[in-house]
Amino acid sequence: MKKTSWIGVIIAAILYCGLFVLASSCGLIHPACYAYAGTFIPLLFSFVYLYTAAQMQCFGAALVLNGFMLIVAVIAGEGNLPFVIGVIILTLIAEAVRKLNGYDTLKGVRRSFIPFAFAFYAYAAHWWTNTEGSLAEAVEEMPAGYADKMEVVIRNIRS
Repeated sequence: MKKTSWIGVIIAAILYCGLFVLASSCGLIHPACYAYAGTFIPLLFSFVYLYTAAQMQCFGAALVLNGFMLIVAVIAGEGNLPFVIGVIILTLIAEAVRKLNGYDTLKGVRRSFIPFAFAFYAYAAHWWTNTEGSLAEAVEEMPAGYADKMEVVIRNIRS
């Protein structure tokens, strides 16, 4: 088994958290950016995850990345219940898939990346589980008219 480069893993976790924050903040440009960021951001997440999985050929690659990001999100006040539950479930699934397919195999890394990549959608889960409350928060936090724009995006995605 390969020895883990913990400095590299810590840097990867910080980079992953930064990418997550950038993707989460892209709604400042337009609500549609936020809603659809989860479609494209996994491309960037993949490089960080592949590096971390290569360094940690054991349990914990998804756990370290999502765990660090989740701690930062909770400290920053962004850790609502659907997000926390979603990230925990998807992280556990990713770790289980990787264990079943082999920690040191490319197949294990590739297959485990699928549930890992969906962790970004857990951040947006509050829009679908509590639309009215999320729109009310958007009115408080964002510029005038943002909630109206976001409501159209939510309805478009639900259809």
